[in-house]
Amino acid sequence: MKIFEPPAGRGDIRVALVLSFLLAVAGVLTAFLAFRPVHPRNSASPPAPSETASSLPRVAFSDVTVPSGITFVHQSGAYGEKLLPETMGGGVAFFDYDNDGDQDLLLVDSGPWPWKRGPAAAASTVRLFANDGHGKFTEKTSGSGLESAFYGMGVAVGDFDNDGWVDVFVSGVGGSHLFKNLGSGKFKEATKEAGVAGAAEIWSTSCAWIDYDNDGDLDLFVCNYVQWTREMDIEVNNQLPGIGRSYGRPMNFPGSFPYLYRNDGRGHFTEVSAEAGLQVKRPVTSQPMAKSLGVSPVDLDQDGWIDLIVANDTVQNFVFRNLGNGKFKEVGAISGIALDRFGGVRGAMGIDASPIQEPNQLAVAIGNFANEMTALYVAHKDPFLFTDEAIQQGIGAPTRDLLTFGVFFFDYDLDGWQDLLTANGHIEPEISKAFPGQEYLQPAQLFWNARPAQGQGFVRVPPANCGNDLVRPIAGRGAAYADIDGDGDLDVVLTQVGGPPLLLRNDQALGRHWVRFKLTGTACNRDAIGAWIHLQVGQQTFLRQVMPTRGYLSQSELPITVGLGAATEVKDVTITWPGGGKQKVERIKVDALNEVRQTVR
Repeated sequence: MKIFEPPAGRGDIRVALVLSFLLAVAGVLTAFLAFRPVHPRNSASPPAPSETASSLPRVAFSDVTVPSGITFVHQSGAYGEKLLPETMGGGVAFFDYDNDGDQDLLLVDSGPWPWKRGPAAAASTVRLFANDGHGKFTEKTSGSGLESAFYGMGVAVGDFDNDGWVDVFVSGVGGSHLFKNLGSGKFKEATKEAGVAGAAEIWSTSCAWIDYDNDGDLDLFVCNYVQWTREMDIEVNNQLPGIGRSYGRPMNFPGSFPYLYRNDGRGHFTEVSAEAGLQVKRPVTSQPMAKSLGVSPVDLDQDGWIDLIVANDTVQNFVFRNLGNGKFKEVGAISGIALDRFGGVRGAMGIDASPIQEPNQLAVAIGNFANEMTALYVAHKDPFLFTDEAIQQGIGAPTRDLLTFGVFFFDYDLDGWQDLLTANGHIEPEISKAFPGQEYLQPAQLFWNARPAQGQGFVRVPPANCGNDLVRPIAGRGAAYADIDGDGDLDVVLTQVGGPPLLLRNDQALGRHWVRFKLTGTACNRDAIGAWIHLQVGQQTFLRQVMPTRGYLSQSELPITVGLGAATEVKDVTITWPGGGKQKVERIKVDALNEVRQTVR
């Protein structure tokens, strides 16, 4: 390919020299910005609110990965070519696949690459572990019907056919896979007949089961990252000083449109992203803008229609408002979520949304690249108007130096207020050679929601208050939570690229009470995904949405846990089902699971 034609005239030579100089400068700047070693706008951030360790609860998280029976080790497929998908890791899901009432575990593998697989049968991409109800797991992959080898990425679990068995969708590089749960521990691949494989060249990441049209069955939203091939990656030949060839950047690859698969109700789906208004194009080129790694489905204005917030890497984030007629309107810029507080884009990965300090004070957390801080967009009066309060709320400064993938809100100390956890790790194993201030392996971070005990804001929890296992440096990627042992508190799993997961048991012993809910839809989707639970506990009101899609490539448990602190009773519980029907729940059992079946439309 001809890159430069030598000019004939002296004036042209001067122009060529100037252009060559500018291109050289641009190359240096590009390498510098690729890993963003210092972000000037963030370097002057005020410190997080000071807090003494004595005011924080002591809740130890203990590593039980090996004694619990989890033997999985993620394969990235890396063999020296440094291909971008090798940096992304695999997702994880907690779900009750066998309907025995406890939370089982599914882990997604990636490599080896198809062209590196030998003639012998490759290991399955999806690994399934059954829970005995006490946090002990036994692998059940063999003979389950999940045995299929492909380069996996994310996972979404949901009962798409409303038969009472939770099905599994797994995204990947070069196509995705749908496994229908047949019961009795058996699955059947249904990708082809369902029509959800995606294009052969597509790179799909986070995914979510949602009922966007409120017709009673689950539809499927799939994030697609960049247009990528091995040949393109090698041609880009990303370089870093002191390293040489390094993992590339999304700026070097075109974007991709997401998929929205409408459930036709007969085991088949129709891709409708264009007609639904989800295909955002660049103004000048009309090419796809999105480079999506995370999605948070949330009914922002609680009008009964699920909206979508999409985290994009190095391009603006999207907020898709559900108009209730099968179409969405993109309002990211006017909502305040599209960009950072200076009007710039960030390297966004995982995302989650939850009310944090008041019932209608919805917050959206987005994990970003190193030196970009985790975002905390908060809406107060207008549900479609957010301000990034990461610095004021105490999250900005502590997260600035880390590269964050998984994020989720959960109440780890059962005081009723949603706390925040982030999973961190760099993408370049040799990053410290180019930038000594950066490390490949990074600790997770836990932030305690100090409201109302210490005033508004979050406080980073030190190892003395959460245990050393939680903050062990890893190449963190996906993250999810569930009560794995039936004791009422929420346990955590973190995945890492090219390594084993970290299953962390919550060993809190604070004497606090809790209540759990498992909803079953009859008029809405059976999983009641998208429903809201309103609780009145003393003078406080708590609000939770049924939504397993949280963070990065991953799914947390479907049941909802709400901490009650010292309270021993719940005044009032009202369920707002998808579509808007409200149902009061009587005779609430504290420190127990409450099963609620929909009786209203």
